[in-house]
Parts: sequence; C-alpha cells; structure tokens
Amino acid sequence: MSPGITALTQELDNNMLIAFIGGGNMATALISGLSKKVEQGLTIRVAEPSEEARARLQSSFDVFVSSSAASVAQGADVIVLAVKPQVLPAVLSELSGTIEPGQLVLSIAAGATIAAISQQLGPRQVIIRSMPNTPALVGEGISVLCAGEHCRPHHRDQAERILHAAGEVLWVDDETLMDAVTAVSGSGPAYFFLLTEALAEAGVRLGLKEDVAHKLAECTCIGAGAMLKQSTSGQSTTVGAAELRQRVTSPGGTTQAALNAFADGKFKELVYAAAAAAERRGNELSLAAAARGPGK
Repeated sequence: MSPGITALTQELDNNMLIAFIGGGNMATALISGLSKKVEQGLTIRVAEPSEEARARLQSSFDVFVSSSAASVAQGADVIVLAVKPQVLPAVLSELSGTIEPGQLVLSIAAGATIAAISQQLGPRQVIIRSMPNTPALVGEGISVLCAGEHCRPHHRDQAERILHAAGEVLWVDDETLMDAVTAVSGSGPAYFFLLTEALAEAGVRLGLKEDVAHKLAECTCIGAGAMLKQSTSGQSTTVGAAELRQRVTSPGGTTQAALNAFADGKFKELVYAAAAAAERRGNELSLAAAARGPGK
C-alpha cells in the first residue's frame, strides 16, 4: 500500500460518528474523556429524554442532543447503549427498525447479554458488550469488553478508542466471565470505599478525632493506590500488590500484627465470598432480564 493510500485510510478511520443513547454519568464521563483527548474527526450525538440533561450536555461539550434515540443512531458508526437495564428493552425496540447490521452497538448497560441485545436488533448485528466501572468518572476506570461473533478488528478498535477515554481496556473471550468482571471491577470500588470507611472507624475507636481518622484513612488508601498504579504502569520491572505489602511489613512489627489479625479473621476468604456473591447476583439479574424477554 502506498504512503498516500495509508494516510487516507488512517484519516478515514479517525472520522467516527458516535451516538450515545443515554446521557447519564457514564456517558458523560466518556464524552468528557474524548473531548479532553482532543479527538480529531470525532462527531458525537446524544439521545437523552431529560431536557435538563440535554441542556447540560450541550453547554458542556460540542455535541448534538435529541430526545429521539432513533434519530441520533441513524448513520452512526458506533451506537453506545448507556441506559439503565430496565430501560434497555424499550430503547432496543425503538432502534430495531433504524440501525443497520454494520453499525457497531457498544453496550455499557449492566447485565445485558449480547444474545439479549441481538434478539431485539437482529442476529447479524455487530455487538460488543462492556463493563466499565465508576472510576471512569475521574478518568481512572477500567473497562472489560467482550465481542460478539460479527465483530471485526476495526470494530474492536472503535470500541477501544471510546473506552480508553475513561481509563484502561481489557478483553475477555468468554462472555460468561462478565459476571466475574462485575464482581471484581464493577462492584470493586464499593469494597475499597468500605475498607476506607472501616479503617476510619477503627481510628475513632482507637481514640483519634473523627476528622483526623477519616483524613488518615482516605489519604492512606489513595496514596497506596497511587503507589500500586505507579509500580505497574509499564515499567521494565513491575511490582505487584503482594510485594508492595511485603515491603511495608517488618517481621514482628506493627503491620505484621495487623496482618495476622486479618489472617485470623480469614480476610481473603471473606473477600472471595463477597465477590462470589456479587457474581451470583449478576448471573441472576441477567437470567431474570432474559426471562422477561424483549419489551417486557
């Protein structure tokens, strides 16, 4: 391929029309991230039923807004389903007669399987399912994606380009693992907040003033997370959480005493039990949605 043709191909690939169906927090995070990265050749439309939300989006970003999902999706390269699960069947019903099989449908709707979306949009529809998490709201998220059978490499590239705007991106081949993904990264921020909350409460019980205990807990957890991210951010030698923990722990010291108490309380088993409960619940919700069927 000649250099001129290569340049033209790259330019065409960069020109992308994205239709967000839903303008809530996660959609706003992605739109904000794409805007901050000064994406060239990117056109964004948003379908949002709330007039107030439409006004907010239009005043904050260079986007076209509408109350109609069908009109926003028409002709888009990528249609991002960013609505609540209970609203999704009605949205898919509206889109089913409008979009073409070649348009990529990127779903970030929790619990919606590729099969359930395909059932309403047609068996040839290009679909990628994604599970982002709430740190995407501050550009520190991670999204896990699973591609439907009709996806091609350029569809994967389009999905990555969008979700990279809010953090890291990983892929899984087996869609049944998405419930495990939800248990670890989707629900995971709540576990972190719970640990921070519990550490602050422990400080109060040990005699610290409440504001001091909360500040210590919050800054310690944030700082530890920053250390972990820096240690695993593409350096030639990466250091994982286990080694960082060992570096903080002196034999026979205060940290070791605390870790012994965690071990006595079967901390790791408790975390696994919590994640397993989240995974089971995710599976139950997916099965319940499938049982309701389209439009129910």
